[in-house]
Amino acid sequence: MVFLGIAIAAVAAFILSSVYYIVAPKAPPASAERGTARDERPKPWQILLELVRSAIVAGLLAGLMIAAGWSGAWAGALLGLSLFALPLVLLAGSVQWEKVPVSTAVLHAGDWLLKLVLIGVIVGLFV
Repeated sequence: MVFLGIAIAAVAAFILSSVYYIVAPKAPPASAERGTARDERPKPWQILLELVRSAIVAGLLAGLMIAAGWSGAWAGALLGLSLFALPLVLLAGSVQWEKVPVSTAVLHAGDWLLKLVLIGVIVGLFV
């Protein structure tokens, strides 16, 4: 059952993230120089890689919940919220050291916050 939850969480996170970036304000033009421009459609390999990344995160949350003896949507949401500290620190470092615009980091931080909580809720229902 846990593997089903991981798969569902990965797909749900991908959908949430896709919608988030469609409705979120556009990042500064400098961000387009680093990867896929916001107006471009992602390539199939990028979609696959994003699903794999989300599955890895969901697997991590599931493993931590199992190791801690936690279950349920609420516990998963709290764990996802707690783990948000990790991308937050990484994004702050990208602003500090890589000169990533703050608005770009904030945009990605919002995506990570929503994804981690959603993944936690879904995985928590299956643990």
